[in-house]
Amino acid sequence: MTQADTRSQFNARLLRPKQPGSGSSWGFVILPREASAKLPRRGRATVDGTINGQGFRALLEPDGQKSHWLRIDEELIEASGAAFGDTARFDIVSVELEPEPDVPADLLEALEASPEARATWDGTTTVARLDWIHWVISAKQAKTREKRINDACDMLASGKKRVCCFDPSGYYSKVFSAPQIADE
Repeated sequence: MTQADTRSQFNARLLRPKQPGSGSSWGFVILPREASAKLPRRGRATVDGTINGQGFRALLEPDGQKSHWLRIDEELIEASGAAFGDTARFDIVSVELEPEPDVPADLLEALEASPEARATWDGTTTVARLDWIHWVISAKQAKTREKRINDACDMLASGKKRVCCFDPSGYYSKVFSAPQIADE
């Protein structure tokens, strides 16, 4: 698959999340399955794209339905001239090389405390590190997250380069989904 094979153009409705959390306003779109299917993986994937001609780079999240969803921050929404409920024009293509992910502080601290785990971590691929991070941060409870960090360090220290038994798409485990849509 070449990078050009991952390009998609589509129209999608800009949605408002039901629970946006604290901070600034943001929106999202759910990619059409045809666009998602062209991406190199069902899990998290970084794309370069445009919304109504306005450029962006974003990390797509799996929606648990064999597609992805895209979070769009308030500044990009304004720059694109779109508003919630509008249909916007998108053009996306996967990045040639997945950028190095930001490692959460608690995972980084645990890796630093285990030279064997850190050595394996440094020897894995960027995509493998992205999956390890996704597995850790997808924990719903702090206790589960802490256990996953400890398990990750144990597995890495033993030489395991990929997290096992983790469905990065969320389809089979049903752990991932797009945000719920706010009532308009």
